[in-house]
Amino acid sequence: MNYLAHIALSQPNSYSLVGNLLGDFCKGVQIETLPQAVRQGLANHRAVDHFTDHHPLVRRAKTHFSVQRRRFAGIALDVLFDHFLISHWSEFYSLSFAAAKQQIYNDIAAAEHLMPPAMANTMRNVYQTDWFASYEQLPSLGYALDRIAERIRFTNQFSGVIGEIDPVYSKLEQDFLQFYPQLQQHVQQLGLEQN
Repeated sequence: MNYLAHIALSQPNSYSLVGNLLGDFCKGVQIETLPQAVRQGLANHRAVDHFTDHHPLVRRAKTHFSVQRRRFAGIALDVLFDHFLISHWSEFYSLSFAAAKQQIYNDIAAAEHLMPPAMANTMRNVYQTDWFASYEQLPSLGYALDRIAERIRFTNQFSGVIGEIDPVYSKLEQDFLQFYPQLQQHVQQLGLEQN
């Protein structure tokens, strides 16, 4: 899952928010020195990733990608699943996505002081450039995926992956709609962030 889903699956406090986003920014961070609530959020992030990576629906979704791009199918699905989460937000959460997004951006800004520098820089970019708006429509999602391809440090064929998503969009959407409630239930049952 990507940033939005990790945030949506966190608890409503700064420590949980940071922990649930920290999984992508752990390099050089001394985990044992973090507040317990941040460590619990990080454990939740890792549990979400593990559940997602090993789920049969996600594994099946990866088979829709060509051999040349399958290595990056997980990255594409992470971002695409954030897109589907935005599209179907009202099916999972009572607050409108527009209101939730503004609250998320405010929460990220308020929690910056708890973040390692690289994470703080990325998260500042998320709220200052309205990152999640680029996930709302398929053309801008394709652009976001191509930007990710540019940051991969070796030659790859990930750029243009939206062309492989478009023909199977509905199938992938149905996979997400079956998968996400199972992920929510898994997180709730694990209770890694409950006191």
